Amino acid sequence: MTINQAPDVEFYLDAATRKNTRRSYEAAVRHFEVDWGGFLPASSDSIAKYLASYAGTLATSTLTHRLAALAQWHIEQGFPDPTKAPLVRKILRGIRAEHPAQEKQAKPLLIEQLDRIDRWLADAITAARDSGQRGEHLRHTRNRALVLLGFWRGFRGDELTSLQAEHVQLAAGEGMSCFFPRTKGDRQHKGVTFHAPALARLCPVSAYLDWISLAHIESGSAFRSIDRWGHVGDDGLHPNSLIPLLRAIFSKVGVDGADEYSGHSLRRGFANWAAADGWDTKSMMEYVGWKSIQSAMRYVDSSDRFARHRPAPLRQIDDAEQ
Repeated sequence: MTINQAPDVEFYLDAATRKNTRRSYEAAVRHFEVDWGGFLPASSDSIAKYLASYAGTLATSTLTHRLAALAQWHIEQGFPDPTKAPLVRKILRGIRAEHPAQEKQAKPLLIEQLDRIDRWLADAITAARDSGQRGEHLRHTRNRALVLLGFWRGFRGDELTSLQAEHVQLAAGEGMSCFFPRTKGDRQHKGVTFHAPALARLCPVSAYLDWISLAHIESGSAFRSIDRWGHVGDDGLHPNSLIPLLRAIFSKVGVDGADEYSGHSLRRGFANWAAADGWDTKSMMEYVGWKSIQSAMRYVDSSDRFARHRPAPLRQIDDAEQ
């Protein structure tokens, strides 16, 4: 950039917001304008009517998200924020009172199910390799790495699909680190590094190494699509494809209620495993990256020991698997 060249302000403003957040906000504004027929800039009265129109139909959390999107649109366009009006806040309180609902959570993947899935994938990898089915060999190898890394690191779906191979450091038999320049909990945009251990069983390190070696991936998206001819795509898996992918794997393995699982099932599964294994609250939060106890508690079943904040020494994952 020359000294006289104007900086690309829009580029950096765009970079300040995560892609998933930006997409969801755009969809929320489109819903208000197109689906409901609202006008922008909006008045507090029209916002209140919009909320009332979908009360009981959409979850309160969804309506709150729509408000955040509308608030951001008005602020960015230089208009007063109508969502802060007392009328809107009162309507939202009334909706919460009349339509209370328990937050819907992903079904956690249990350690026994993870073991079963891994054995099935290992057998499928061997069968595909021996029969010369490169596409299936690649697909099962990728899926094994995806599931094991997602579980043991407690990754969100968007973290798994955005992981870049050049940001992964591997030490076979020891562990691996995954650096994310941007992630949901990183409000300062400093980047976050997560570490995962090498395990005696269900090892995410060896599974990931098998995948990138087979697919010849050195940089770019770590987890990619594979076509019917066994060609590995250049782009990463789309975040929306992760849930169908996981459900298809679980269904093939014979996991009951496969359609009840989502990308968060790996994260919740790890949280419940760690809780049952005696991890205390602080250790759990530091490992997964939660900033508050409330965030951590959302991922652990209330009946678990973690919910009672029982302190316990931190054990190595591989020690528990012996």
